[in-house]
Amino acid sequence: QVQLVESGGGLVQPGGSLRLSCAASGSIFSIYAMGWYRQAPGKERELVATISSGGSTNYADSVKGRFTISRDNAKNTVYLQMNSLKPEDTAVYYCNVDVRIRGAMAPISAWGQGTQVTVSS
Repeated sequence: QVQLVESGGGLVQPGGSLRLSCAASGSIFSIYAMGWYRQAPGKERELVATISSGGSTNYADSVKGRFTISRDNAKNTVYLQMNSLKPEDTAVYYCNVDVRIRGAMAPISAWGQGTQVTVSS
């Protein structure tokens, strides 16, 4: 199977920055799209940013110009650089990876355990 380990969350003041990382490990044959989602208290999980295997990116309107998603294919890792953070960015952030496991015929969608990001003064 595949494991996703997230890191980098924490408490930051408004206007500050954080960098999230998500490393995939396990019996991986190939990784396709990678992305970040977030869920604030009382709200549904929403897409933050995605990046394709070729490097094409997509962002939620609310984070465009402030967040940057990137990936290191050699390390099976996806990053989310978050700048100019706002209190409304407070949420649990989850990474999501479309991955084909060795021996499997089709990719699956795997989720990380989530990392808390709190933006507050």
